Amino acid sequence: MKFTFKGGIHPFEGKELTMDKDVIEYMPKGDMVYPLSQHIGAPATALVKKGDRVLVGQLIAEASGFVSANIHSSVSGTVKAVEPRLTSSGSKVNSIIVENDGLFESVEFIPNAKPIEELTKEEILDAIKKAGIVGMGGAGFPTHVKLSPKEPDKIDTIIVNASECEPYLTSDYRRLMDEADKVIEGLRLVISMFEGAKGIIAVEDNKPKAIKLLKDKLVGDKDIVVNSMKTKYPEGAERQLIYANTGRYINSKMLPADVGCIVHNVDTVYAICEAVREGRPLIDRLVTVSGDAVENPCNINTRMGTNYKELVEAAGGFKNDPEKIIAGGPMMGKAIYTLDIPATKSSSAILCMTKDEVSEYEPSNCIRCGRCIDVCPGRVMPSTLMDLVERNDIDGFLKYNGMECCECGCCSYVCPAKRHLTQAIAGTRKEVLASRKK
Repeated sequence: MKFTFKGGIHPFEGKELTMDKDVIEYMPKGDMVYPLSQHIGAPATALVKKGDRVLVGQLIAEASGFVSANIHSSVSGTVKAVEPRLTSSGSKVNSIIVENDGLFESVEFIPNAKPIEELTKEEILDAIKKAGIVGMGGAGFPTHVKLSPKEPDKIDTIIVNASECEPYLTSDYRRLMDEADKVIEGLRLVISMFEGAKGIIAVEDNKPKAIKLLKDKLVGDKDIVVNSMKTKYPEGAERQLIYANTGRYINSKMLPADVGCIVHNVDTVYAICEAVREGRPLIDRLVTVSGDAVENPCNINTRMGTNYKELVEAAGGFKNDPEKIIAGGPMMGKAIYTLDIPATKSSSAILCMTKDEVSEYEPSNCIRCGRCIDVCPGRVMPSTLMDLVERNDIDGFLKYNGMECCECGCCSYVCPAKRHLTQAIAGTRKEVLASRKK
């Protein structure tokens, strides 16, 4: 029996476009843009100014609080400005702009070959913090903070989220296939930080080659198991992943650490290995460039700060004019109106589509079919929540557990009336969270 959860959907996968292609190593040519907010928490503070020369791996902005993250240059060149620039979020963020000289001269990275049993928790945590590693599945939560729970003695399970349930995305899959040893080493480093903890690598069963590769490498391993997950969206959502692999339940008011778990993305544990073992900061990541408008869909090893337009050109450019471009996956990504934005630590994909199926239909009245309720992984009633949102009934929204929505998009996907359920509920959740902060 496969590991899974209640609810969910089976959208068209589209992964065959890129999953079996070699990763493209791309060296950027144009100016690089480094937003000071590439993570949850306080923006980093710029350490450089106009006219300064920087090197690959140089710290150019430092964390400005506990929940913040360092930022390093991914090229060598000269700082042109520190000014607001547009990001994939649709807003302008104060950013460091570096004129890339194309030389890629680097600072010296200092490796650490100590056996894991000789490394202290503080050494590992310090390397992660210095490297500026954040959650690379999209959330962007600083990793050194996640690895510093209030009650570390209660952590007994470290889960590597290798589900990659979003359609089209295959960057995690390629990382597993090409760099499995570093992914495993990164997981071992995290496990070593918590006494008695065990590791799980959770992979959807539409990736049989990756499952076999990992299981072959971990034969007889007492600390790490590979779980084959049932292919279903959103299998990779944190709450659903934890429930499927451990049977433990968390809600919107809880953290994974509250049930003894820590969840990391594939590229995050890979980056942990590089930071601890090679002394290398987080300056690049894999990005999937795909969709039927792209000439050569592929995965690109992308240096932070690279312009999206360059990445599309590296994939052969457009074979057809795109009607819609999405930063991220088609379910939870955001539509963008320009490619003149930089790749950041949370950039996972650029999807370019010749057809915008969402805009083809006008939403109509709810027909009370109940499909949204059947597929909701959060076990809430999206149709009811939508009605409450339209009436601006915040008390009713909270009463019917609106904050338990994970904004996965399943309800909007199956709705025959084409109602914008996810967007409406997500907007109200943000209003509630903003009012609570006040």
